[in-house]
Amino acid sequence: MKQFWKQANFKGHLLTAISYMIPIVCGAGFIIAIGMAFGGKAQDTLVMGKFDFFQALATLGGKALGLLPVIIATGIAFSIAGKPGIAPGFVTGLAAVAISAGFIGGIIGGYIGGWLAYAVLRYVKVPSWAKGLMPTLIVPFLASLASGLIMVYIIGTPVAWFTTWLTNLLTSMNGASNLIFGAVLGALSIVDFGGPINKTAFAFALTLQAQGINGPVTALQLTNTATPIGFGFAYLVAKLLRKRIYTREEVETLKSAVPMGVVNIVEGSIPIVMNDLVRGIVAAGLGGMCEGAILMSLSNGKGATVPFGGFLMLPTMGAKWWVGLLAIAANVLVTGVVYALIKKSIPEDAAEPAAAATDDEEDLDLDDIQVI
Repeated sequence: MKQFWKQANFKGHLLTAISYMIPIVCGAGFIIAIGMAFGGKAQDTLVMGKFDFFQALATLGGKALGLLPVIIATGIAFSIAGKPGIAPGFVTGLAAVAISAGFIGGIIGGYIGGWLAYAVLRYVKVPSWAKGLMPTLIVPFLASLASGLIMVYIIGTPVAWFTTWLTNLLTSMNGASNLIFGAVLGALSIVDFGGPINKTAFAFALTLQAQGINGPVTALQLTNTATPIGFGFAYLVAKLLRKRIYTREEVETLKSAVPMGVVNIVEGSIPIVMNDLVRGIVAAGLGGMCEGAILMSLSNGKGATVPFGGFLMLPTMGAKWWVGLLAIAANVLVTGVVYALIKKSIPEDAAEPAAAATDDEEDLDLDDIQVI
């Protein structure tokens, strides 16, 4: 069984698909966040002359995010079978949307479509004259037909039931349950800074958002927003404590990491963390726990209606926008203070600004240059 799981590579295919999906989530998330921040609302259909610019943005972003089950299914199937897996993954993802199997259905459908495409490629024998049709006609047709029908008639209904049960369970949570759930999710969102744990939590949060539960994905993304800013705040706290915690190279890194955090990109802080991994993870994890607990408990599990955008997510939270701002502030405060306190001071010469290169360089004597 262990060998089967290793060869099946469930995690690898899922992480590959998520890596393909993230740019779409980011692009569509920013589009819908900007549209909704300025009062736009997503429309079912854009009728010329009956919508404004921000409604168009909200609609474009919303339609793209609505296809996430299709995107994840296509990515998984492509990871398994290559180009022949694209069509069955796409068709099965659409089937998952049609039968309300949601994001979980898209994930399962991607594996089914990909493995069926791989099986057709490997085991279906055709005459030599038809081999050129395999990747463009025979595999897409057979695998799409089989995987689509499996989703509609076998997999879709129980997955839809499970999704409904999970939605009802999380919707019924309140008080201490939301606080604990938010703390755990906030910590898992940041402990590997965009790695497999973060991506797995992101997939789970998107599954819930597809069912109208917006709090988890908001907790995750606002953690990604606040953490780099928290490391920047640690620099100011350390100054007050008369400590030197960053080298001059790390200070330069902060100049890009903090603005990247504002727009919901956490990876800019990775060079900071890698220089002191344990302390960086502890500080970021504690900040994420506080942020997630505050957001989920004070908003009662509700959050932004978009899965990306950083501070642009806040207006989409409606009257609870201040909860998101408070959660970010708490994360920045905790991450910054904890990191400034537990980080060891560095030698003074490592923190000093680099001297100008012209101060140490000798004048170049052109008479000394010899050309051989």
